Amino acid sequence: MSQITDPNILSPLGKPTEYRADYAPELLYPIPRQLKRDELGITTEALPFVGEDLWNAYELSWLNAKGKPVVAVGTLRVPADSPCLIESKSLKLYFNSLNQTAFADSGAVVATLTSDLSAAAGAPVAVELQALGQRPTANVDYPDGVRLDDLDIACDTYQPAPELLAVVDGPEVEETLYSHLLKSNCLVTGQPDWAMVVIRYRGRPLDHAGLLRYIVSFRNHNEFHEQCVERIFCDITRQCAPQALAVHARYTRRGGLDINPFRSNGEFAAPDNTREIRQ
Repeated sequence: MSQITDPNILSPLGKPTEYRADYAPELLYPIPRQLKRDELGITTEALPFVGEDLWNAYELSWLNAKGKPVVAVGTLRVPADSPCLIESKSLKLYFNSLNQTAFADSGAVVATLTSDLSAAAGAPVAVELQALGQRPTANVDYPDGVRLDDLDIACDTYQPAPELLAVVDGPEVEETLYSHLLKSNCLVTGQPDWAMVVIRYRGRPLDHAGLLRYIVSFRNHNEFHEQCVERIFCDITRQCAPQALAVHARYTRRGGLDINPFRSNGEFAAPDNTREIRQ
């Protein structure tokens, strides 16, 4: 799979698209993660975090060996240390290319997806499918922590402003903070991306008002989901120096896909796949 250094050159985002119904793994469009990590001073050899990008896919279908359609939901786990992220519209187009493709069974579908997505990402991608006939359940809930959104603050900054982040006096704490007010825009199309962001840390207490202003400051910022989460992680690390930190965002679905990046310094494990209410 070729890698393009400028995501605007060949990306299907923002362009008229002919949807294909024949199997076409070449539709997958990888974007090197390092393009944006260079801005943050992150090197491949010394990533400051571990984590994954959890995708939920709600519009998966293929044909069984007799030509009868099968529908399913899927989860994909792309490791944060993979060389590339996969552009979301290309993934949607790739999934559509399975619609008229026959597979012997769901195991063959998983094997195909695993192979194709791992090749695009440049690292092993974990794939799980659940046919709707299995009655998969969806867990919608809220984080066990402090919601920042009721703070009565004034906001006037709508591009990322890490200088808004600060610590306050007090003993070290371990707490979980979250907000539904994260909004950024697609790097290519400018379309709005909505998310809940969850920050779990241990160390000197963060200034809650400053953190909420910082989250709001992404409102006019153009960046992919994964890149926003890494920026938040790096900004909090540099400005507040927590002993342990994890940043998790759950983005509202688009095109039958939602993307949920998670980054941690390694102390906090990834949360369960619990949906945000807007997903």
